[in-house]
Amino acid sequence: MNDWAAEFATEQSSNATPVQKDEFLVMTEDEAYTIPHMFLPPQLNNEGNYILSLSQLCRWLGSKAEELGVEIYPGFAASEVIYTNDGSVKGIATRDVGIGKDGVPKATFERGMELHARQTLFAEGARGSCSEELIEKFNLREAKNPQTYGLGIKEVWEIPEENHQPGLVQHTLGWPLQTSLNDKIFGGSFLYHQEPNLVLLGLVIGLDYANPFINPYQEFQKWKTHPTIRKQLEGGTCISYGARVLNEGGYHSIPKLTVPGASLLGCGAGFLNAVKIKGSHTALKSGMLAAEATFDALKDKDYPVAESGDLSEDEQLIQLTQYEDAVKKSWINEELYQVRNCHEAFSRWGITGGLVYTGMATHITKGREPWTLDHKETDSAKTQPKQYFQPISYPAPDGIITFDLLTNLQRAGTYHEDDQPSHLRIKPDLAAIPSGTSLNVYGGPEQRFCPAGVYEYVDNEDGQDEKKLVINAQVRRTGIYYGISMVLIVFLLLSGMTTSSLNQFFAIELHPL
Repeated sequence: MNDWAAEFATEQSSNATPVQKDEFLVMTEDEAYTIPHMFLPPQLNNEGNYILSLSQLCRWLGSKAEELGVEIYPGFAASEVIYTNDGSVKGIATRDVGIGKDGVPKATFERGMELHARQTLFAEGARGSCSEELIEKFNLREAKNPQTYGLGIKEVWEIPEENHQPGLVQHTLGWPLQTSLNDKIFGGSFLYHQEPNLVLLGLVIGLDYANPFINPYQEFQKWKTHPTIRKQLEGGTCISYGARVLNEGGYHSIPKLTVPGASLLGCGAGFLNAVKIKGSHTALKSGMLAAEATFDALKDKDYPVAESGDLSEDEQLIQLTQYEDAVKKSWINEELYQVRNCHEAFSRWGITGGLVYTGMATHITKGREPWTLDHKETDSAKTQPKQYFQPISYPAPDGIITFDLLTNLQRAGTYHEDDQPSHLRIKPDLAAIPSGTSLNVYGGPEQRFCPAGVYEYVDNEDGQDEKKLVINAQVRRTGIYYGISMVLIVFLLLSGMTTSSLNQFFAIELHPL
């Protein structure tokens, strides 16, 4: 293990810092109380783990895969799924580039490419567009619970070395998301000290909260003002900001994983462990299992598609059921099954009931409860009308510990052309929903839950009293992890097929932080 960490540090100029201290705190507005590890779910134990940059780990693993002959196409987003005449998945097409905001090709226009394969492994992350198309087209979520989601917001700080605690891992529950024993908001925070002097910190909130006036970004900024957090940031500088969506439905929401010619991997399938607050380990493992199953299924084919460049229309593409069987027999299934009811316990009984149930499930029953706590509603169905709540007044940013959103967006390090077409559009038949329902009934929660400030209600130019929704497409890709639709196209490349499973990890788990 020391060998890989040293190599990683040399090649990526980033440290993989071993965890040295692991804390879990329950916070009130002014105090923080440590929960002994003996009372915590075993999944929260970080002994033997490392603190590192996931994007740099992805790049490093990518270089290793390329050395083995795997072809990687960073920066090319998969925009559509390609099907054979019989409906099997034949591959993907990348998006056309060089198109203006008006939809007209510019001088820089380039047509997207089609990539064909006997097996296409979709590893897009949470709610990838191509994966969701497959789930709907093949009805893969039949008899499953709807997927639920969380939003993670994160900053990276450089702090004075004398204040740095290398290897510190700190998670919290309580203030500001939960301020009473019965609060049903599912969420908490994380804070990691990475060598030489970095602090990686963030807040995760389940999007099934009822109050439409909650602003996740402002809750994160508010959390940083707690004395326990503030003292770790004082004298430091925020250098990066980002956000991403998480799928938190767990075991009950995992769809069927395979269709003819394709499989779902990682967070695209929903393998995140919401109790552990991690999904990279399950994504890696699912990639390995998929690669091994793919190799076994294709190793006796007459010719590799990577060499021919095309598939015969007469070839019958297989459904990789052995991959789904392997997942069900693996520790992925065991780990997620054990905590399958925990998120719903928080939703039904609040923080106290959720903690009690999670403790019982992880220490006593080990997931062997003879019942299921189903969730039948989507996150949006949990949102209640604004009439039941009061608008929330958040503290003004001080520019030192807390920041306004536009300031943080400049720290994201991503680029978006002003003339690029918007990827967010309102369907014509739903044009009346924003002003008629979202704003009037729910107070326009989209202008608060988006961590990039994309949605805004403004006055109508014609003087009408009714406000209209504006989509600020220029910030769509600024400051937010936006789920690049990277798809791993598995070609038969010598015996490197198994190792190419790592591709699914670095191709889709990229994060600007």
